[in-house]
Amino acid sequence: MPVSRRAVIAAATLAPLAARLGHAAEPLIRRPIPSTGEMLPAIGIGTSRRYEVEPVPDKVAPLKEAVQAFVSRGGTVIDTAPSYGTAEDVLGVILAAAGLREKIFLASKVNTTGHDQTLAEFERSLKRMRVDAIDLVAVHNLIDVNDNLAVLRDLKSRKRIRYVGVTVWRDDQLEALEAVMKRETLDFIQVNYAIDNRAAAERVLPLAADRGVAVMTNVPFGRDRLFKAVQGRELPSVAKDLGCASWPQFFLKYVLGNPAVTCPIPGMAKAAYVEDNLGAARGKLPDAAQRKQMETFIDAV
Repeated sequence: MPVSRRAVIAAATLAPLAARLGHAAEPLIRRPIPSTGEMLPAIGIGTSRRYEVEPVPDKVAPLKEAVQAFVSRGGTVIDTAPSYGTAEDVLGVILAAAGLREKIFLASKVNTTGHDQTLAEFERSLKRMRVDAIDLVAVHNLIDVNDNLAVLRDLKSRKRIRYVGVTVWRDDQLEALEAVMKRETLDFIQVNYAIDNRAAAERVLPLAADRGVAVMTNVPFGRDRLFKAVQGRELPSVAKDLGCASWPQFFLKYVLGNPAVTCPIPGMAKAAYVEDNLGAARGKLPDAAQRKQMETFIDAV
């Protein structure tokens, strides 16, 4: 049976209420997009799976509540893709709320081949999300990467998007990602990186730092793999030293402890998850010694 995030959070040792309330009042850590210096809050929302629901009021309502909670607490980054089922349509319903679009750094992707098909897909994304422009569009999974980057750069020159990038989500794509990063000028990459999946830290993240590329990280919980690993366990002492009130905060603080990472994008389909995850972008982040302690703990479970 899958292990739910709710069960893991409930089993974790939580900080005292007063301490958590004080912690929530702290501003979110922000990190720069190297190509422009624009600052982004260091936790975003990923919409894969969680936002792939029927775009009708009763299905969208809890997701809208989550996004509103996210924005009210200082979050801005939401990442989606045309291949994420109905996620773009659902975001369109949510972003139609008065004044909400202006508060969001909106990221999507292109997922097809051929100039005309890619432009058509981009236009469909605008229509589905009910927006006139998108902040970041990336080439999804390096599909037709050379031609698609040319299309995206043309869109950027016409101010229909502001940033371009590329994405992967599997370790077997890292070598190809590295090659693209070396030959292309990119604003962003998106890559899989978690405390139990550290391959990207070997070459890709240092290269991003050297090349001045912002980094979004996906699957920071390993699609719930990490929650299963720690089920029934208490947070270790290093987590408490960092002010972690839950396992999700522990996992996200580890990712953010790598200074090359701009913004992890965990799925957040409930306002309670927003509150919890954003706690990772407040207060202390682990130094190198603490990150090693965190790795050692997870490697042993």
